[in-house]
Amino acid sequence: MEFFINCNTSSLAPHTTPLDGQRAQHLYRRLGFSASVQTINQATGQSAGNLVDSLISEAQNKPLLAAPLWADWNNSNYPEDDDQRGALMRSQQEEFKLAYTNALLENNLRDRLSFFWSNHFVTELDVYNCNSFLYHYINCLQRNAIGNFKTFVSEIGLTSAMLYYLDGVYNNGNNPNENYARELYELFTLGEGNGYTEQDIIETAKAISGYVERGELGCEQVVFDPTKFNTENKTIFGRTGNWDYDDVIDILFEERANEIGYFICKKLYEFFVHPDATDEANNAKTIIDGLTATFISNNFELAPVLSQLFKSQHFFDDEAIGVIIKSPFDLYLNTINETGFAYNDTTIGSAINYSGLLGQDLFDPFDVAGWQRNRDWINTNFMIGRWLTMETIVDGFYQDNPEQFRTFAMDAVGPANSNTSNPEIVVRAIVDKITPKGLFTQQDFDNAMSAFKIEDVPEDYYGPDYIPGGQSLWILSVSQEVPSQVHLLLRHLTRQPEYQLK
Repeated sequence: MEFFINCNTSSLAPHTTPLDGQRAQHLYRRLGFSASVQTINQATGQSAGNLVDSLISEAQNKPLLAAPLWADWNNSNYPEDDDQRGALMRSQQEEFKLAYTNALLENNLRDRLSFFWSNHFVTELDVYNCNSFLYHYINCLQRNAIGNFKTFVSEIGLTSAMLYYLDGVYNNGNNPNENYARELYELFTLGEGNGYTEQDIIETAKAISGYVERGELGCEQVVFDPTKFNTENKTIFGRTGNWDYDDVIDILFEERANEIGYFICKKLYEFFVHPDATDEANNAKTIIDGLTATFISNNFELAPVLSQLFKSQHFFDDEAIGVIIKSPFDLYLNTINETGFAYNDTTIGSAINYSGLLGQDLFDPFDVAGWQRNRDWINTNFMIGRWLTMETIVDGFYQDNPEQFRTFAMDAVGPANSNTSNPEIVVRAIVDKITPKGLFTQQDFDNAMSAFKIEDVPEDYYGPDYIPGGQSLWILSVSQEVPSQVHLLLRHLTRQPEYQLK
């Protein structure tokens, strides 16, 4: 796998050229989990400004995942028998994983962002182990995904999932637990060692104490108990008073606005544009500084920052395309969206399970720092796992309905070429639809052609537009071999380095 240095010299000035197909695909691969050939065709020729505006508006207005029947259950709602309770909890979790993964597939930017934030405001289901906490945590991520970041920080810190995961429920006023206070600064807002002291952490822990009411039943939402709150004066970032939770958030955003702005904009940049934003020799710092200024001047609203970034020349620069390694969820969900193949809950369940095997376990990141992304998705074991699981996914689509492979190929080449007898037109169209920049070398393309073309056929099998003067025995729209050929081509392409990139 080739790794990319960030050589992008473009600015945040608006990208005004109408989008070509490659840049339309780039936008949908980054702002969602890709899109169908039809959606890309509709986006091609549009202005980046109009398309980004519509995607941001869609994200802001998407309905939230419907609350499941068990959204507010506590332990008293479950069977007393351990085995029965465990089985019911697991089935509810599987149901919710399917619902959320379908949202990732369908909701473009809103749930691309909710998924991103789940890896920023990290919790682990296997630590807090309560399904109602999971639902309210995901609901918080969706509600705030493209809203106000200060509000987001405040609300996520009071979810029961977070209070249990980072020991907030053990933060008694007389015996402060510093875990959440530390992560609030280190991971969620400022960055490690950036603008806070150990004393700030100790004082902050006292100020956010009191959310320790756990009830008698178990799996009950955490509420504030004023008798467990530390009422002493606390000094945080140089300001002294009998501060509480809301005061902490206010003081943090007033006293450390620049640090928060840069930390979050850098993280957004590395996720959406290029994983390398650390080299002072590249242009990334200038871009992040510009985004930070926008973030702060808009009182930490996320939409203006994302709008500026996604409409920019920098985002659409050649050097930004195809330089991020797909996560496992990218790998499977992009394939489903880009091919348009029919899928069901079994397909989605396989994608969820395979992602877990490859290190991206839904609702259960590895630790509080989250999945590390990009280069971490590629090692010898994971690479083989990607190949074999993608093979299984593609084979499953073929077994379900071979003819949809012809449909995909015809969609890829477009109506003008639906009756082509030139295999090169078909292979190039499919390659261009499912890779960011095509294949790296001519030899790579020749290998793809070999995977597609049937062996041991007459010389004039392909033509006349492939072999001048030939009489074609092969036509894309009618030849019975086509679905099998497209199937074999996709199996081949999913193993290529270029397919691992977005």
